[in-house]
Amino acid sequence: MGVPEVSNGLSATKEDPSAQDSDVDVRSATSEAELKSAHRKVDKRLLGWYAFVYLIMRIHVGNISNSAIINLEQGTGIKKQLGNLSSAQWAMALSIFYYPYMFLEPFATLALKHFSPSVWMSRIMITWGVITCRFFLGAAEAGFYPGVLYHLSFWYPTHKLPLRIGFFYACGMFSGTISGLLAYAISFMNGAGGLAGWRWLFILEGIPAILCAVYTWFYLPNYPETANFLSENEREAVLGDLPKAAPTMGAKTFNVQQAIGLFKDPTFVPFLMIWITHGIGGWGISFVLPTVIYELGISNTAISQIMTMPPFTLVFVILLSLAFLIHTRRLSPWVAGLGVETTQIICYILLITVKNPVAKYIFVMIATAASQSFFAIIWPERIRAAKGTTTAGLAIGITNASCQLMGIVGPQIYQSKFGPTYRVSYICSISLLSACIGAVLTSWFFVARGDRKGVEERTEEAEEFPKVL
Repeated sequence: MGVPEVSNGLSATKEDPSAQDSDVDVRSATSEAELKSAHRKVDKRLLGWYAFVYLIMRIHVGNISNSAIINLEQGTGIKKQLGNLSSAQWAMALSIFYYPYMFLEPFATLALKHFSPSVWMSRIMITWGVITCRFFLGAAEAGFYPGVLYHLSFWYPTHKLPLRIGFFYACGMFSGTISGLLAYAISFMNGAGGLAGWRWLFILEGIPAILCAVYTWFYLPNYPETANFLSENEREAVLGDLPKAAPTMGAKTFNVQQAIGLFKDPTFVPFLMIWITHGIGGWGISFVLPTVIYELGISNTAISQIMTMPPFTLVFVILLSLAFLIHTRRLSPWVAGLGVETTQIICYILLITVKNPVAKYIFVMIATAASQSFFAIIWPERIRAAKGTTTAGLAIGITNASCQLMGIVGPQIYQSKFGPTYRVSYICSISLLSACIGAVLTSWFFVARGDRKGVEERTEEAEEFPKVL
């Protein structure tokens, strides 16, 4: 009796193919619902936490820019108390953070895979919360930002990263708004406990990082395969959504062939040039922003700290808007990147030619907001061009390491001796950003060519598959 029943079932299916389509649609809808549910949970546990920590980290790392002018009128400024530092000495104090950062970044990024994200990230947070010396702080913090991007690539396909990276990055840049407000408030603690205001700035902004490390050690999810806050179906949905070339928990941390392939990839050098030229030309001004604003002559030091808030608030708005448009495929990331670079160049030209200090403040604000919106727009394309666990880790680490030249060269270009007009500084930025536009166009060409080649290979495979059957 069992045989006819099975036979009838098969017959019914053959006679009604729509029943098969209906089952497929139901399974597909169920899988899609599980994937959305899983990603919402991951967004809260992983992305949301990283965004908060990045905000804390940027406040701590960037506080030296605020310290440059805090309590100058009272004669207790950091430059004076450290021995009347010259313009060149202060530029070196800003730059020294980035030397160890640059050299350790690729290794620190791969270390996240070797030690596991929760262990490695908590180590970073504890050390950057405890250390004040800028050189060792750079060594301690190396690997956090590229490590986050690397970690996200284990969880999300690259086409779902633009809005998420945009949100993460925007939260970090919003720290500039909070830093300005904190520096303004802490300036009134000058002399409390016998300490100058700039000392209180470093002390108070280091404590939250240590607390973040404790939470990270116990609660940061490592990989989809081990995520106990997801159901079995949700874990399978997340893993099934990832492309074959995505990094995986079980892959080797370092694969020699993948490393060699990265250096041979035609996109490798153009992407490096994007990060180097934009880093120095676009980000240079951000390292001395409070000083540049103060030297416009329209505010005292305390108000100048407050005036650093609008540029970073504008970053948050611009970046999230662009990330949303790119995520919804209404705007190409390459076009958005070119638009941002062009906007900066125009602002710097106006800063050279316009004399009104209020107008110059507006252009400084727009240039700063545009410069800090750029990297998050292009990062998904850099990650997408990297195939494999080792390739992704090295590509992210090396690319971000090259960008640390911004902290080494940027402060030199924007030394206070070039102020208050900063004409030389702005001309250097214009030249570098023009070179960045060329690098963006070159990278776009090679990535698009790689995409076309991938489509052709998949088409050929699809045509060959029936023949094999």
